[in-house]
Amino acid sequence: MVKDSAPETMSLTNLAREVGIAVAMIGLLIGGLFLHTGTMPPLVVVESSSMVHDADGEIGSIDAGDLILVHGRDPAGIVTFAEATSLGHPDYGYATHGMGGDVVIYEKNGDDGTPIIHRAILRVVANATATPDRAGLAEAGHQMGESHSEEPSDDVACPQGGAWDPTLRDSDGALGTCVLTWDVPGTSVLNESTVTVSFNGEEAGYYDCKRPAHGNAEAYLVVHEWQPTHEGLLTLGDANKCSVDQGPSATNGSAGVHGTNGVVEAIRTDWVIGRAGAEIPWLGVLKLALSSSGPGAVYVPNSSYVGLLAVIGAVLAVPMVIDPLVRRMFEKAPEREEAKRERATNMMLSALLEEE
Repeated sequence: MVKDSAPETMSLTNLAREVGIAVAMIGLLIGGLFLHTGTMPPLVVVESSSMVHDADGEIGSIDAGDLILVHGRDPAGIVTFAEATSLGHPDYGYATHGMGGDVVIYEKNGDDGTPIIHRAILRVVANATATPDRAGLAEAGHQMGESHSEEPSDDVACPQGGAWDPTLRDSDGALGTCVLTWDVPGTSVLNESTVTVSFNGEEAGYYDCKRPAHGNAEAYLVVHEWQPTHEGLLTLGDANKCSVDQGPSATNGSAGVHGTNGVVEAIRTDWVIGRAGAEIPWLGVLKLALSSSGPGAVYVPNSSYVGLLAVIGAVLAVPMVIDPLVRRMFEKAPEREEAKRERATNMMLSALLEEE
């Protein structure tokens, strides 16, 4: 007796079709997110607690375990806290993820590794510049486009003073210039050799450090005599109590964020991966829990586990609720009754024909 393989073949065909549909849906989802954000990958999972506003977690701020949409770089479109809190500035009142200004995702000094997701506090922009010592740069063997760690020191590129910025075009038309003074949009800093800003609500918008004043540390953020090494952003985690990423050279008592080549400098345009968009809470918790690298799920608040379980429960429950409703609708549809009558009529005709 030959075993009928038709049911088995049909089962495999159905399985292949279902897998194909699932893959296509995932592809459409990722493609849609890419078209929306302009970046790939379009999502990042938050690993640390440096941006939390509530230790128990909350929707609207960035908690460990959240998925964040990453919008395209467009550094010129990034709004800083200083700009968003400056009365009269075009972006006054702009806020994301619970505070003024944009949250950015960046690479530490342009290095590979886990990116940082922190708020842009202020932007330093070159004002007065001077032409660098091109001959000295050539003699030292430096070329444009080299990695940040291999870039020349200020003494080599700018022997007459200034900070070497390889990303800016000089008055001689070539890339690379020596920055002598700085502006900070959204503040009163204009044409200054160093940057000093008190975010006390008078010089600039108020930034609460969420700590008592002590020693040389104020209750609000103070950037004191910072000498940027190039144009870029000063950044800070919302939960880091005014310990800016750029370290003690910018703010007293700051530990700073460290890359492979030391403390993070002002975040250059080419180090910015993107701007943090919408928050999708809880859905990154599972990835962190299963991760063998990084902090894992150490910083995930308990409420995120509850939220994740609620989402999983809803996903499982929705089909169980919808399926009976859809079946009931189909059963009551006039077309279904008509189809039943046609089927009964056809069966009767077939029976009569067989009798004849």
